[in-house]
Amino acid sequence: MGRFVARRLLQMIPVFIGTTLLIFLMVYSLPGDPVKAMFGAKAADPATVAKLRHDYGLDKPLIQQYWDYLSGLLQGDFGQSFTGRPVSDLLADAFPVTIRLALFAFVIELIFGIGLGVLTGLRRGKILDQAVLIFTLIVVSIPVFVLGNMAQFLIGVKWKLVAPTVRDSEDITQLVLPAVVLALLSLAYVTRLTRTTVAENLRADYIRTAVAKGLPRRRVVGVHLMRNSLIPVVTFLGTDLGMLMGGAIVTEGIFNVPGVGNTLYQAVITSEGATVVGVVTVLVLVYLVSSLVVDLLYAVLDPRIRYA
Repeated sequence: MGRFVARRLLQMIPVFIGTTLLIFLMVYSLPGDPVKAMFGAKAADPATVAKLRHDYGLDKPLIQQYWDYLSGLLQGDFGQSFTGRPVSDLLADAFPVTIRLALFAFVIELIFGIGLGVLTGLRRGKILDQAVLIFTLIVVSIPVFVLGNMAQFLIGVKWKLVAPTVRDSEDITQLVLPAVVLALLSLAYVTRLTRTTVAENLRADYIRTAVAKGLPRRRVVGVHLMRNSLIPVVTFLGTDLGMLMGGAIVTEGIFNVPGVGNTLYQAVITSEGATVVGVVTVLVLVYLVSSLVVDLLYAVLDPRIRYA
């Protein structure tokens, strides 16, 4: 196990460098001068522009800029935004909000997605199964921004059940509606994936053997069936946590959540390259760590899996 974890950690290094280099080159190779964009429609003094470009290191070759960025990362320095604030401070303000929202959505997805998937898998072809299949098909077919605006109008504005926008991100009750909207799409996928694997494993020989041995239904379903059925679901859930944080951009915009999505959107609009690269760098780390956790969970769910 130790060698496996060490090997995976070593594999993360080239993946991290490759992805951050790619996003760095994409952001800083875009046409237009971000320093001139700071002045808007006003005429910029060439000397001032040149000084700012030098201060932010934008007058160096791209590879040199990327090397300076990586060197700063090792010391916890994500660079500086055009407002003068360190990017690490912006991330420290925005990420806790997005993490709360993503974890809230993840819990909803985990409980209702797996619960509905197991129920429909055990009752395949029944009315509940058909109703859930239709519901998940509708959710998958509607874009997130449409679902978000519909939920905001109906639940927040018309029926006044919850606040239509988030005024205090510390108040968990105000994050309920954005979390449900954020979780709906993944919930639909988890429900369908769990339903399929449960229905398939119900016909497997080891389940028939467990039933023939007279084991209680609770043990057959809870231990033998769930362990094997949840392996592909855990794979999806592990990668989905990172997708929830990245996918919160649209949801945060609709419900005015001051998280990573809003920070990233404002950074793109104002050509804040350092902020964009900083946010994406942290999201890459989240993906890599969640993938490692998923691989380690395989051995817990299926003891036949061994790591070299």
